[in-house]
Amino acid sequence: MRLLVGLALAVLSGVLAWAAGPPLELWPLIFVAFVPMAWAQHRVVPHGFAPVVPALAICTFLVTQLTPGLIQGDVAWYYHSYPIFVGAVIVLLSWPGRHFHMRTGYRWLTLSFPLAWVAVDASRVFTGHETLGGTWGMPVYGLYEQAWLLQPLSLVGIFGLQLLVLMINFAVAHILIAAADRRKATEQGVAKAEWRPAVRSASAVAVAALVWVVVSVAQYGAAPDPERMLRVATVQANTTHDPEVELQRLMDGTREAAARGAQLVVWREGGLKFDPQRERTEELRALAAETAAYLAIGFGITEESGLRRNEAVVLAPDGQFFGPYGKDHPGRFAGDHSDTGGEYKVYDTTLGRIATIICYDLDFTDTAREMVRRGADFIAVPSNDPPAIARTHYTHLVYRAIENRVSMAKADAMSDAAIIDSYGRILDRIVHPFSATEARMVSENLTLPTEVLVADVPMRQHSTFYTRFGDWAAWLAILGALVIYGWHVRQAFRSGSPT
Repeated sequence: MRLLVGLALAVLSGVLAWAAGPPLELWPLIFVAFVPMAWAQHRVVPHGFAPVVPALAICTFLVTQLTPGLIQGDVAWYYHSYPIFVGAVIVLLSWPGRHFHMRTGYRWLTLSFPLAWVAVDASRVFTGHETLGGTWGMPVYGLYEQAWLLQPLSLVGIFGLQLLVLMINFAVAHILIAAADRRKATEQGVAKAEWRPAVRSASAVAVAALVWVVVSVAQYGAAPDPERMLRVATVQANTTHDPEVELQRLMDGTREAAARGAQLVVWREGGLKFDPQRERTEELRALAAETAAYLAIGFGITEESGLRRNEAVVLAPDGQFFGPYGKDHPGRFAGDHSDTGGEYKVYDTTLGRIATIICYDLDFTDTAREMVRRGADFIAVPSNDPPAIARTHYTHLVYRAIENRVSMAKADAMSDAAIIDSYGRILDRIVHPFSATEARMVSENLTLPTEVLVADVPMRQHSTFYTRFGDWAAWLAILGALVIYGWHVRQAFRSGSPT
């Protein structure tokens, strides 16, 4: 019974973390979502099953985040086992956890697991340009609507926020565990359990959270008046069935955006099935000249090998092409590659310095950061999402925008488009979370019209601490996790109990 209750609490934590984000948007839950998991791990399940609890909780959450997109993304079967693989790693890392905390009087409960979790997340993001998932599965994305609370991302990045949110969860759990132990000791008439470590940890976390909120509100309220504004647009054709029909819709949508004053129009990833610098070039140049707008154009060419060359160009009203930019993080699991991948290209235009990133790039912290380091004032984001992730994928841009204080616009085929300013405020968006069948019917029957977003966004005014120093909070978490884990192993061997 203890085991079943503990496993149920683990699943509950995964569900609460999911409920904090789309579609339920119960964002305050993220600050307590993992309290049931910590309680079950340390006070409910039998000792030998303790490592299974965090693995099950995190796997449950990852399934809600990754599985729908993988299914609609039509990737190889073995990619669907990714949550299980992550769970196995967590079991191994958590194996000594309960023993360690019992031996140290739970002094490190509030810090150790959050450090380890952030270290694991950072490691899987840093291990390569094609790592499955990127920052997917980081529960703090559930806070995407709370721009007023996210501004210190410009200092510490998403990993710093993740560490703070997890420490809040474990500080609450630490207090509950200490209170329960104290009550049990009183009932049994033995010496009262130690209370001070939990109070000290909770106090330190409360101070850190208060500082975070004060800094965030101050930054948000002191947002300067922009020196330069750019009117940008996205065009969502809502069809992928017929390339010619889609191209005509993209062109018509561009004319509509230009009539509304758009100076730069973003098309979706792979919207053209040819290289616009080699085919139908004059037709596209005529469109740019007619509308007097810059066009950020995504195109994809399927080569004889079966791989799709996934790139983007920017076309100026005077007919000049900038690029191509090759997807920095090609989704090789989905058949992507690029001849120019890994080159961070920023273009000098009459509007300012413009860059493009493509779809999966927005799930990693490095691509947008490198573009801003090279002087990008605005980033266009062609994308092509499975409808299953329509509610969640564009939310990642909120974090990339605040981290680097740069406005961004994401165009998509038919799922999710958004225009986001440099403080993470969502100025406009389109979200169509279709099922696979609904998406096919919409695409083939043209049951949705072309949708155009237009908004004024500020051009970047300065670099952030995060842009200059990158994911320093993640590296500190990795170092801290290694120190604590190494110290535990050393103490365990000294005591003759290496587990």
